[in-house]
This record gives sequence, structure tokens and C-alpha cells, in this order.
Amino acid sequence: MSERDLDLLGAIDPRALPAHIAVIMDGNGRWARRRGLPRVAGHRAGIQAVRDILEAAGELGIGVLTLYAFSTENWKRPRAEIRTLMELLREYLARELDAIHRNNVRFRAIGDTGALSDAVQTELERAIDRTRANTGVQFNVALNYSGRAELVRAVNEILRESRTNPSLSDEGIDEEMLAGHLYTRGLPDPDLLIRTSGEMRVSNFLLWQIAYSEIWVTETLWPDFRKRDLYEAILSYQKRERRYGGLVPTLASK
Repeated sequence: MSERDLDLLGAIDPRALPAHIAVIMDGNGRWARRRGLPRVAGHRAGIQAVRDILEAAGELGIGVLTLYAFSTENWKRPRAEIRTLMELLREYLARELDAIHRNNVRFRAIGDTGALSDAVQTELERAIDRTRANTGVQFNVALNYSGRAELVRAVNEILRESRTNPSLSDEGIDEEMLAGHLYTRGLPDPDLLIRTSGEMRVSNFLLWQIAYSEIWVTETLWPDFRKRDLYEAILSYQKRERRYGGLVPTLASK
């Protein structure tokens, strides 16, 4: 670890860490293009960033880390690229599962994973089963994920339940009920949302959950993202005053 990294790490207040960090991993294609390489080279290079950030989250004591790996919109990409992405996912799980388990990480996939290939689903289930009892970082990977589709799914689940429990229809749908039917049920909402590559949009990611998340955008492309970048994001987060729609205390008291 460089002296700069140590300085950043030392400046982080361990008493004010975000409980849940979500990351929109972006820039793999641009990273490859700038080097005259095929897009798949960028996806492969991005695996090291995943390793680094997951390791850093564990070292810091972050409770939940959620990475946006594959959206429902990504099916529009060339078939060859999609095949490579899925193969890289299988490869990552096969190679990293021992280390993930050894580091007490609990793995989980969120999204419509039933639409993925049988081979990918098998690897996901193996990782989930093996790490189920772990108590360290909750590591969520969003696959075939859409924030809008997640909300539609949650409402439809509630409607189905109301057919067998009429009292639910009388009560109506409230925020707690809806949140209890999301993929992230039981987990805190993200305190910090990170987006790489400088893009200023949330891309249909955790639309309900990021209502009050602090957002940190970096020009760094995902394959170049390292622990120091995560430290910088956390330090920025710790300098902000989270109001959840309320007034600054000093102004509210006037």
C-alpha cells in the first residue's frame, strides 16, 4: 500500500462508515478502447477492481457492498460480448469462491437470475449456498437487474398475497410493505452510491433504495478503480451532512 493510500485510510473515521455501499461499475469498454483492445479486455480487467473493493470493504468493516454487474438493458449488447460476460462471471465465481468464503463474505445475487443460463445459475447457487452462514461483508451482485422491474415485481407479489389474505387489500400498500418485497429486503438502504467513468446518471439501479443515498462520481474507469478510490469516496461521504430532506439543524432552530 502506498503512502498516499495509508494517508487516506488513516483519515477515515471508523465510527462513521457507510453501512451499505452500492457501485455502478462503468467504463470497461472505454478502458479497452483507449488501449486499442477489444471490449472484453476491459471486462476482464474489471475483475481486479472487484477483488480490490471487496477486500477493502472487508478490511474497513463495511456491512453491505452491492455491485451493478449486468442490467436488463445489457441484453441489447452484441451476443458475443454477452457470452463473454457470462463466462467471466462463471470464471470469477469458480476462482474466487474459496477466497470469498475464507474472508467470511456472504455472497448473494439480486435480479431476475432465473433468466440466466443454467450454467451461470449453478455457479451462483453454489456460491450462495457455500457462503450462506458467513457473517462478514454481505456481497450483492446485481445480475439481469432493473430497478423498475424490481418495483413491479414487488407490487405483483403483494397483490398475489392479498388474494389469499384479504386484510392486506384493506390496509393498502405502504413503504414498509413494499420494501419487504424487494431483493434487498432485510438490508439497510445504500448510504453511498458510487459511479465510475464520470457518468451522471443512476441507470435504473436500486431506484427505491437510493432515495437518500449520497452520490459520489469519479472520472476513474472501473478497471482502474482501487482501494484509494474507495477511500476517497468514503472520505467525501463523511464530510457531508445527511439531512434526509430536513433542514440543517442550525437553520431549523432559527
